[in-house]
Amino acid sequence: MPPATTTNLGYTPPDGGWGWAVVFGSFISIGFSYAFPKALTIYFKEIQKFFSISYSEIAWVSSIMLATMYAGGPISSILVNRYGSRPVVMAGMGLAFNLQPALTIIGKYFLVKRPMANGLAMAGSPVFLSTLAPVNQFLFDNFGWRGSFLILGGIVLNCCVAGALMRPIGPKASGKPGANANANGKATAEDGASPEAMGLMAKQGQPQKQGCADRVNKFIDLSLFKHRGFIIYLVGNIVMFFGFFAPIVFLAQYAKDLGVNEYSAAFLLSILALVDMVARPLTGLVANTRWIRPRIQYFFSLSVAYNGLCHLLCPLARGYMGLVMYAIFFGVAFGMVCALLFEVLMDLVGAHRFSSAVGLVTIIECAPVLLGPPISGALVDIFMDYQYMYYACGVMMLAAGIFLLIMNIYNYRLLDQEEKEAKAKAGAEEAGPMRTEKELSTTKTAEEEGEEEEKSNEGPALDGQEETTCTTETED
Repeated sequence: MPPATTTNLGYTPPDGGWGWAVVFGSFISIGFSYAFPKALTIYFKEIQKFFSISYSEIAWVSSIMLATMYAGGPISSILVNRYGSRPVVMAGMGLAFNLQPALTIIGKYFLVKRPMANGLAMAGSPVFLSTLAPVNQFLFDNFGWRGSFLILGGIVLNCCVAGALMRPIGPKASGKPGANANANGKATAEDGASPEAMGLMAKQGQPQKQGCADRVNKFIDLSLFKHRGFIIYLVGNIVMFFGFFAPIVFLAQYAKDLGVNEYSAAFLLSILALVDMVARPLTGLVANTRWIRPRIQYFFSLSVAYNGLCHLLCPLARGYMGLVMYAIFFGVAFGMVCALLFEVLMDLVGAHRFSSAVGLVTIIECAPVLLGPPISGALVDIFMDYQYMYYACGVMMLAAGIFLLIMNIYNYRLLDQEEKEAKAKAGAEEAGPMRTEKELSTTKTAEEEGEEEEKSNEGPALDGQEETTCTTETED
C-alpha cells in the first residue's frame, strides 16, 4: 500500500465506513451517465430507417447526449461547491448533474484507497451497459423504440436513490471557547476584542469592489489554467476524445453490416461491458500499488495508446469471432482508460480543487465528444466502409497516448528540478542567519580582545605615572 498523500480538505478522509455506500451511489450514478447513451445504439438502425437519415446524422443522438452531460460540468461544479453532491444529483438535469457530483464525493471520502474506490465506481458504466444492451433489445422487440424510451425514463429515476446515499462530509466544527461570532460572522465584544480592534475588523469587513475574474473564481478555480500538469492533461484528452466514443457507438452497426444478426451484435456490447467491468476495479487495484501510484500519469498514457492500438487492429476482424476478440481487448483497454481518467486528474490538482477541475475539463471536452462520432459517421458515409473510421479513431487515440507520455516525462523532470532548486534555496536561507550570527560573534570577540589590549596598555602607563609622582614627593 502506498503512503497516504497530503490533503487540503481540512480533515482526514475516513477511507471506508459510509464511504463504501457513497461508492455504491456513485456506481449507480456513473453507470447511468455513461451506459445510457451507448446502450441507445441498439435503436439506431430502426431510427435511421424511420427518419431516412445517414450514419453521420444518427451519430448525433449519442454525441449530443454525451456532450450535454459534459457541458453541464461547470454549472454542476458551481452547484456542488455551493450545496454539495446529494441535492445536485437528486434534483438533476438529465444526465448532466450525475457524473461530476459522484466523482467529487469520492475524493472527499477516500485518500489512500482513492484509486480503488474510483475504479469500483467507474465500473458502474460497464455493468449497466452489459445489462441495458439486452434489456433494450427486449424492450424494442415488445414496445418499439418510442415505448422503450418511456420505460427507460422511469428506470433512470433510480439516480435519486444514488444521490440520497451521498451523505455530506467535512471538517468537524471546533467547539473551542472564545470562538463566538454573530450572525454576520464578525467578532463580538464577548470575544474580548478591544474597541480599536473592533473598528479595524469593521473596516476590513466592509464589502470591496471585485473584478469579474474574482467573482468567477469564487465559484470555479480559473487558476488551474496556470497549472502545467492540468494543461497537459487537458490537451491530451481533447485529442483522445475525438476517437474515444465512436468505436462503441458503431460497434453493433459494424457487426450488422458484416452480416451478424441483431442479438449477436447486441451481445458484442455485453461482452465488451463484461470485460470492462472486470478491468476497471483491477486497474484501480494496480494503480493503488506503491510501484504505479507515484507515476500514475505514465500508466494512463500507456492505457490510452493501447486503446488506439486496438482500434487500428479492428479492421482485421472480418468474422463474428474476430469481433468478439476485438470486444475483449477493447474492453480491457477501455476499462483501463475509464478507471484512470478522473483519478489522474485528482492526482494532479488535489481533491480540494477537483470539483473545479472536472467542470473546466468537461466543458472543454464536450466539443470533441460532440463532434467525434458524427465525423466518424461521415467517414463511413464517404467510404461506405467502417474500417476507415476505426483507423482514424486508432490514430487519434495513439497520438494522444504518445503526447501524454512524452509531456508527462517532461513535466516530471521539471518538477524534480524545481524541487531541487527549492531545497537548495531553503538551505541557503537557513545558512544565511547562521552565517550572520557567526560573523556577529566573531566581531564581538574581536572587539572584546581590542578592549582588553587597550586596558593592558593603559595599565603600565598608569603605573609609570604613579612611580614618577612618588619620586617627586620623596625629593621634596
